[in-house]
Amino acid sequence: MTSTQPRPPVAPLDEPAAAALWQDYLAAHPEHAWDTPTVEHFGDSAPLADELLDLVLHGPKRATATLLADFAAEGELPPRIGSHWVACDGAGRPRVVLRSVELRVGPVHSVDDAFAWDEGEDDRTRATWLEQHLTYWRRTCAARGVELDESVEVVFERLRVVWPPEHAD
Repeated sequence: MTSTQPRPPVAPLDEPAAAALWQDYLAAHPEHAWDTPTVEHFGDSAPLADELLDLVLHGPKRATATLLADFAAEGELPPRIGSHWVACDGAGRPRVVLRSVELRVGPVHSVDDAFAWDEGEDDRTRATWLEQHLTYWRRTCAARGVELDESVEVVFERLRVVWPPEHAD
């Protein structure tokens, strides 16, 4: 999807269904009752949310990257190791519970080959990762009325799928 095409927005997140999915997870893993998951989706459009979630559900995507400034813009705290989030599809339906297993904050250009590979997108190279993510972040920053500064800090997050069992790592 090029940056000039309209992007169908992600539907509102189904918070009650996300809470039910989280409760199912807690019933099997009560040791995580201390955590309150975030409920969110990947990307900035319904098709992108579905595309990236599909990569999670079918294997290669075990990492994600978010501008640190995006958390502040959304009024959220960045993830912490061990925290959970319920990932929804483009229709707002919760599909999986993810757990943050590794975090690093650094400038966008500090991404390495291993992280680009673990993110599981495109050809999984660092060069393509930089090209695609900078394009994405320029677009999302512009939508917020700010210009992307390429020295901005990024939260590099590795994750595991922990629920439902048929998708868990």
